Amino acid sequence: MLRQALLAASRSSGVRRVVETAPYSRSVVRRFVAGETAADVLTTTDRLVSDGLLVTIDHLGEDTVEAVQAKAITAEYERLLERLAEAGYGPRAEVSVKLTALGQLLDDGERTALENARRVCAAARQANTTVTLDMEDHTTVDSTLRILKELRQDFPDTGAVIQAYLRRAEEYCADLAHEGSRVRLCKGAYNAPDSVAFTGKDAVDRSYVRCMRVLMAGRGYPMLATHDPRLIEIAGALAVLNERASDSFEYQMLYGIRPNEQRRLTELGGQVRVYLPYGQEWYGYLMRRLAERPANVGFFLRSLASRS
Repeated sequence: MLRQALLAASRSSGVRRVVETAPYSRSVVRRFVAGETAADVLTTTDRLVSDGLLVTIDHLGEDTVEAVQAKAITAEYERLLERLAEAGYGPRAEVSVKLTALGQLLDDGERTALENARRVCAAARQANTTVTLDMEDHTTVDSTLRILKELRQDFPDTGAVIQAYLRRAEEYCADLAHEGSRVRLCKGAYNAPDSVAFTGKDAVDRSYVRCMRVLMAGRGYPMLATHDPRLIEIAGALAVLNERASDSFEYQMLYGIRPNEQRRLTELGGQVRVYLPYGQEWYGYLMRRLAERPANVGFFLRSLASRS
């Protein structure tokens, strides 16, 4: 019930105003968000890469309602990628893109999002790095997969994301587990009806394991996004079972969550990529992170109440 309440809050303008104007919200947000500007995120990227971690950068923003806004976000990604190229990070720092931020929900939104995503992918190629298309609300899944298919004709290294809470997740993974296909597997952090998604934690975890088995046995490049110790252990066992080299898959974790585990896996020889968001539109992202891991709620509330 707490998870559902938090996901509902992520869409509530009233709750948003309360959280965004609370005196100490920003100090809490810094745990999960690298800052508001490209300069902020590049500083954090440099630190993480120096520690041996990989990074995927997300410019926060979604549900774009105007074409000019979608163009502005696209241009922000192009500038960010130009700066990544100047810093010489290469594939150690890629970008994650929400298609709703690029205009997917506008009239003729699929064409608009595809055109803008092509611009981002072209900039990423110039920077010697890659793009991963974030998966969002269940109503956008089919459109996102169509755009992915189109992009991969010219940019075959474009990454996909599959959410394990979707009932068709294993089917999607089977379709994408082919040579050269980069696939991030996450649990999912959006509301969806029972007909579309599993709602219980155990059912989602079992789906995640089934999807992992498909991806790790396939010929693609799995990107396993989880903080769950049990799932991380299973991932390691599947790597051994499928004779996967450490550079043939990676773990992914959110910035600010389990940093010690990120470094532990890196020290063991694993590849760990940190999902690193930045920007002013942090509210919806924060609410979904709290919904994913209820233990974060207590931390957040204590921080808001604290004056230290």
